Amino acid sequence: MKDKTIDYVLRATWQAVARMYNEEAGKFDSTMSTGFTLLSIDPEKGSASTTLGPRMGMEATSLSRLLKNMEEKGLIERKPNPEDGRGVIISLTDFGKEKRAVSREVVLKFNEAVRNHVDPRDLEGFYNVAMVIHELISEKKIYNQESQ
Repeated sequence: MKDKTIDYVLRATWQAVARMYNEEAGKFDSTMSTGFTLLSIDPEKGSASTTLGPRMGMEATSLSRLLKNMEEKGLIERKPNPEDGRGVIISLTDFGKEKRAVSREVVLKFNEAVRNHVDPRDLEGFYNVAMVIHELISEKKIYNQESQ
């Protein structure tokens, strides 16, 4: 992979991870997006719907569709936000908490497998590179937005 571009390696690896997670989620009649959402919701207090999108890196319309589907499946329920009458708290149902536990185990198993096959220094280097890439993008240090 040394002759591949950085973005190609990131994209190809993420697509493989997403495919793996979706295959595993399918065994539980779920999807990677649903599992990721379950893991992003505070299991005790719930989470404000307005904080979920940014936390997950999802657009509001995609998240709304996903939450509607999850509500129909009985994984979540929406409650008025007691601190903000206009907002909504997304809470896990008991069924949602069960599915969240399954999602958590799937993620932990993946992490354990990678840690068992990668030298800790290499893994630290991976995290460092990922952090630099994330900072370069979030701080708009790669492409000057004014010149486009």
